[in-house]
Amino acid sequence: MSEDYAFRPEERPLFAGSPFSPAHPVGRRLAYLAVGMVLAVTSTFGNALTTVNSGSVAGPLGLYAAEATALPAIYVAINASANLSLVKARAQFGIPEVTGFLLGLYALTGLIPFGFASVWAAVLVRAASGLAAAALITLGIYYLMQALPPKAKPLGAVIGMGLSQLGTPLARLVPVDVLVDNGLWGLHALEVALALFALALILALPLPPSEKSPAFAPRDYVTIVLATTGLLLFCQVIGQGRTLWWSDTPWLGGALATAIALLAAAFLNETGRRDPLVHFEWIGTWGILRFAAVALVMRLALAEQSYGAVGLLTLGGLNNDQLRTLFVVVVIAMLLGIVAAALTLSERRLPWQILAAALIIAAGAWWDSSATTLTRPAQLILSQALIGFGTTLFVGPALLYGFLRMIQRGGDHLVSFVVTFSITQNVGGLMGSALLGSLQTVWARNASNALAADMLASDPQVAARISGGGAALASVVADPVQRAAQGSGLLAQAMAREAAVIAFNDTFRFVAMLALTTAAFIFANIVVARYREKSNDRS
Repeated sequence: MSEDYAFRPEERPLFAGSPFSPAHPVGRRLAYLAVGMVLAVTSTFGNALTTVNSGSVAGPLGLYAAEATALPAIYVAINASANLSLVKARAQFGIPEVTGFLLGLYALTGLIPFGFASVWAAVLVRAASGLAAAALITLGIYYLMQALPPKAKPLGAVIGMGLSQLGTPLARLVPVDVLVDNGLWGLHALEVALALFALALILALPLPPSEKSPAFAPRDYVTIVLATTGLLLFCQVIGQGRTLWWSDTPWLGGALATAIALLAAAFLNETGRRDPLVHFEWIGTWGILRFAAVALVMRLALAEQSYGAVGLLTLGGLNNDQLRTLFVVVVIAMLLGIVAAALTLSERRLPWQILAAALIIAAGAWWDSSATTLTRPAQLILSQALIGFGTTLFVGPALLYGFLRMIQRGGDHLVSFVVTFSITQNVGGLMGSALLGSLQTVWARNASNALAADMLASDPQVAARISGGGAALASVVADPVQRAAQGSGLLAQAMAREAAVIAFNDTFRFVAMLALTTAAFIFANIVVARYREKSNDRS
């Protein structure tokens, strides 16, 4: 874009730091569309490679599987809190400068493990990935908006947020052997390549310029440090609580108490400010609380796919390499969800789109609730396709719904809205896995106790099962007593698997009920809003 181009008033951005929106020729629009789609998908893909392969990543880093869950939690905390500073940083320094710096930082930290492979190097990479992802999602939306005519620009937010959801299923299509080759060099090389590729794209096709202005106030930095540290501790508690178990690990309680104190201090720092970084009084209004609650609960329900279905199949001994067909279908379903959201988009339909997404997710979760130990990916294709479709049908319209509410209050509420939405989606996803995982663990113990109570040694069927298990080992275990003990062990393992499957089915039913309750709440709000509109028209 020429530096001396004279922008018309209608081409000016809504917010400082956003690019101007001039009329582009068709070829340039298509280029912006392609780059925006790539940036949106790339934003979450790098971290998803670590998240979906956390068990494989743990070994080369010398970590237990439970300890490896700290890495995704670091990404979530940094990504959720990044917009506290990024929104104002873009306004003060410019979009290309901020995003280019963060991508360069991501690439440089990605090189550290090649020379100094350690847990701390992995922590730095995950933190840089969280910052870069927050910048890339927004940048991808801006690129998509440049490709669209003025009246269709809201589609950029719907498409961009929808495409950012593809990172996790696409990461499951990458062979594990490629990532863990020679330690974790494959994983690190892929992350560095993604960062450099994204940087090359935005340098080759820059956005139109934006207006810059001083944005930061000294007290902003206090809030940013307090909130980021608090979220880091909170996400560590949520991320590791399920694996270390909540009541068995004392440091989890200390970390949670410290996190609450830090977040409360950030809140107090913002209270009474003339120009606060975060408008808590607006976030505390009924309309925004309702929006945040629905967005959070829906993200909890969406953990059914990342934890529930994958956990069930992992219980059967499958790994990512055996789930590729399933997640190819999920990716296709997500793309169809984006198309459906875009084709049906209008301000009045936004609540109906979110309602439909909740019902679709409920149907998919309920479908999974009849799983058995013999369930394999082929039996989950339809249910997981429904959940994938519901994911992208929900997330874009939800973002746009909240954005429109923010516009009514003014551009100074942008940070408040972006941070609220980011926390509901990122921390909400982490909380969803923790909640479902904890429930499944408790229900599996209860089911195991119930099954054990019915298995009496005097029962002929139990005795026959133990004898059969021991007989299968006759060629390698000569001692009859040892064979009987081994047979009892095999029966206990089978019982544990059955109990785990029963618990997963209960978890799927819980998700279905959660989604149905959310749908009922949304419908009730639609009815109330319509009633108020009619009452206002009559008066």
